[in-house]
Amino acid sequence: MAGRRARGPLQRVQWRSRELQEQVAALRAESAALAPGQQKALSQRCMQLKKSVEENTNVLQNLKKADEPAPIGNYNQRKEEEEKLLQKLSQQLQKLALILDQDNVTMSYTVDEGHQKDAQTEDEDEEDDGDEDEESSEEEDSDEADDEDEDKLLDDPDVKECIAVGNFNAQQEGDLTFKVYNKDEESQEESEEQIEVVDETADGTKIKKRTDSHWSAVRKAVTENDTVEILATMGAVPAGFRLSTLFQLLEEGNQFRASYFIQPELTPSQLAFKDLVWNSEKDTIHRRATRVSMIVTLWSCKMIPLPGVSIQVLSRHVRLCLFDGNRVLSNIHTVRATWQPKNPQTWTFSPRVTGILPSLLDGDCFVRSSSSSSDIGILFELGITYIRNSTGERGELSCGWAFLKLFTSDGVPVPSKTYELLLNGGTPYERGVEVDPSISRRASGSVFHQIITFKKQPALLVKLRSLSMQSKDILNLLPETLIGSMCYIHLLIFYRQILGDALLKDRISMQSADLICNPILATFPQIMDQPDLMDALRSAWVDKERTLKRSEKRDQEFLKSLFVLVYHDSVFPVLQSTFLPSHKWAEEESEASRWKVIADFLKKSRENDGALQSLLASENTHKAFDISELTYDFLGETRKNNPVV
Repeated sequence: MAGRRARGPLQRVQWRSRELQEQVAALRAESAALAPGQQKALSQRCMQLKKSVEENTNVLQNLKKADEPAPIGNYNQRKEEEEKLLQKLSQQLQKLALILDQDNVTMSYTVDEGHQKDAQTEDEDEEDDGDEDEESSEEEDSDEADDEDEDKLLDDPDVKECIAVGNFNAQQEGDLTFKVYNKDEESQEESEEQIEVVDETADGTKIKKRTDSHWSAVRKAVTENDTVEILATMGAVPAGFRLSTLFQLLEEGNQFRASYFIQPELTPSQLAFKDLVWNSEKDTIHRRATRVSMIVTLWSCKMIPLPGVSIQVLSRHVRLCLFDGNRVLSNIHTVRATWQPKNPQTWTFSPRVTGILPSLLDGDCFVRSSSSSSDIGILFELGITYIRNSTGERGELSCGWAFLKLFTSDGVPVPSKTYELLLNGGTPYERGVEVDPSISRRASGSVFHQIITFKKQPALLVKLRSLSMQSKDILNLLPETLIGSMCYIHLLIFYRQILGDALLKDRISMQSADLICNPILATFPQIMDQPDLMDALRSAWVDKERTLKRSEKRDQEFLKSLFVLVYHDSVFPVLQSTFLPSHKWAEEESEASRWKVIADFLKKSRENDGALQSLLASENTHKAFDISELTYDFLGETRKNNPVV
């Protein structure tokens, strides 16, 4: 052993790390073959071993190259690799500690239950004799009822998804208080009351389907982190990465998509439209000002941690929505980022999309909301869509999030300027989690190094832009709640005007609920959820607009009728084509195939002065006709007093 003695501080730490690694492996092997009664001893060993790992980590972090008695090549790299190993050991011990603690709670519960059953047997053997026996019998009934309630609670699939490792008291309105198992009846009743809060909003309103979807997605993002833990242990991603919360919400259905929020909203009485009112003087829909109406520009993201070589990144993007710290209050809008191989930690966005640039890259976003929440702000979640090289597994991770509150405590709007928002790790429902904890661990106590560390923190740069009168007029034609790209805002306004004509001006009577024959109203929401089709419509409209005279461009009714023709000659036929692959997020092959089909159709439509010839051509086939392609059922599509807004 004398020949293996470490010659310098770094080597001593490395030898100690190897010893700890062997001890952790042995402890994990013992826990796998755990016998009853051994949990406590193993748990104590686990905590002691974790303390030793932390001590070795502290020693490592305080090492300096100048302390070495002899030069060491790649000193910083070796030090970082050692730190990753110790971090991995700490995570393994933390996970093992949770498992052992869980086993202790389960065993304690089993012992108590057996004791209660033994006491119950003794009571049954006694004769009923006076008040004492009656009280004993009542206690037995109460215990049996409690056992049944506990069994139901344990059998509940939603409860099984989360394991509480400590008590938590609600910090703010909307938080859920929860406790670890306690056999005390009063504590059990309190826990049951808190579980019921999941089915209600902060103001006591019963949650409808949309908010149920909201919380199930949040619960999934918070609890199903096995994949992230594996990737973090491998060193593929930092410890602060999580499953994307906003992506989970989008996957739950259409409740948080633009196609849902573009539909008109009914008043609480459901007898009129809340955000679609007719202006008889101007013979069009009425402009409606909202509490939040602005343009937000995404500039760049800096110091975003790089994923490891074991995963391939398919997309880098930012998802944003209106948020009050508890609930999502709008649709979730996605902007894809670009990056350069020479500087992969910096993401950039197109400040203004024109020409053939995809709308998915547009960093200029309009934001509207009529919510009166004092805590309303914009939630930004940076994400990557990835595929694991070894397994082919796809997924989406959050690389950090930031929240920009839009009003001060006095209710005054925050100023229009550029904001540098430091990113938080974890999910928007976690606090105090760093995106990459290793950055702060590497910082020393000097002010200079703290400044350097601060500059290395991941951040998002955004700008809130003040609106001109013309911009306000344009935004006020949109729904009261919506986030989208500025590059296609004119297309949304055409849709809203056509919607107003159909629902408010041309309807036989305001009491009529008949289906409306209108292909645009029937299919435009589907187009909104497929960015490449929105780009096709935008391109077709630009081509047509170039041919117009100045007087025609000022005639709103003429422009509206022309938009209908352009829609019918461009995206409407493509939407039903059998050659168009299904829209799949961040699949390069699918995206390329779709755009080829779209571009070919648009080219033929331009050459033939319309889509009719292509539609009648024998080589083109379309999906079987469905009446829903032409009919708009506004009662089935309208938003009925949305509970989260």
